[in-house]
Amino acid sequence: MLNLIKFPRVFTINQVPKVFHEDGIISGYRHPRSSATDCILSLFQRTNETLNIWTHFLPSWYFLWKLLTVVLMQAVWQDSFTWPLVVFLLSCCVYPLASSCAHTFSTMSLRARHICFFFDYGALSFYSLGSAIVYSAYIFPDKWVNGLFHHWYIPIAVVNAFISTIMACYSRLGFPFLHYNQDVVKRFHECPKPKFSKFLRGVAFIYPYMFDNIPLFYRVFLCVGEGCTDNETTVLHYQHISLAFLTGFLFVSHLPERLAPGSFDFIGHSHQLFHVCAIVCTHLQMQAVEQDMVTRRPWLSVNSTPVTFAGSLGSTLLCVAMNLLIILIFSLPLLSASVCQDGKHGNEPKASNKSCHCS
Repeated sequence: MLNLIKFPRVFTINQVPKVFHEDGIISGYRHPRSSATDCILSLFQRTNETLNIWTHFLPSWYFLWKLLTVVLMQAVWQDSFTWPLVVFLLSCCVYPLASSCAHTFSTMSLRARHICFFFDYGALSFYSLGSAIVYSAYIFPDKWVNGLFHHWYIPIAVVNAFISTIMACYSRLGFPFLHYNQDVVKRFHECPKPKFSKFLRGVAFIYPYMFDNIPLFYRVFLCVGEGCTDNETTVLHYQHISLAFLTGFLFVSHLPERLAPGSFDFIGHSHQLFHVCAIVCTHLQMQAVEQDMVTRRPWLSVNSTPVTFAGSLGSTLLCVAMNLLIILIFSLPLLSASVCQDGKHGNEPKASNKSCHCS
């Protein structure tokens, strides 16, 4: 059946605008003005994005199955103790799905590329908040439960989620209407300062991760004696943390493709490995959270403040609403940009450093 389908042509790095270039990836690029149909067809052909898409698209359905299992098999609406788990599982469904969609449709145009990844960043910050909410409910060491830090942990995590989305979106083009508008969309960071752009984006997601994991780091690495919550879940937490740092390393290092440009264009480049490690890391995190939830529930039910709507579902709704607003604000100049800007790139992709000045 696939032999009857005419797949879109793929290109080399010298045939596409610079903004689409990936370090160490020489071939397998899709047309920078692909149609939505071409983007979907590319899921089934050999491009440098194919495995990026599938390594997040398929796990998102596994996480959805986990979410539905919890919702259908437990009295979620009558049991507020399960609300943080529901929020966390929902965030685990959203971030890989948003990532797979961003990688699928990011070649429709330069403007579409930015907007797609704005949504990707918003989904990642939502996942960071989901982690914070579930950690607040089940992970905090006994001696920190109901303390001052525990009281302010979720509000700070909500603010961090907003800052994360803003910083990540800013790293692409700067601030809307200040650094780019509907008439001239200038490449503010990524072309003249690609390393600074990548640094900002890394900080945007490393900082929330480090904050969210303060209670976990303290519990498994620093806490000794009574009140440290040392149980059988600790091994899973060690595994999750180790994979999380490996995931971050792959994101910033661009290994192995930097060592052998062109050798890992289709299979084995760092972004594919980053996706795989992120999913396995999330799976281990999920197992640890569920085990802590079951193991510690009797003690937490007696000693911890009951889970509230504001501290779980309410914070989630606020995060989603604010992230969508932030994405809209950053996208408005791109959505209202004149059609003639797209025409500057012609019908066929051409290598051009000037592509940095219009998107």
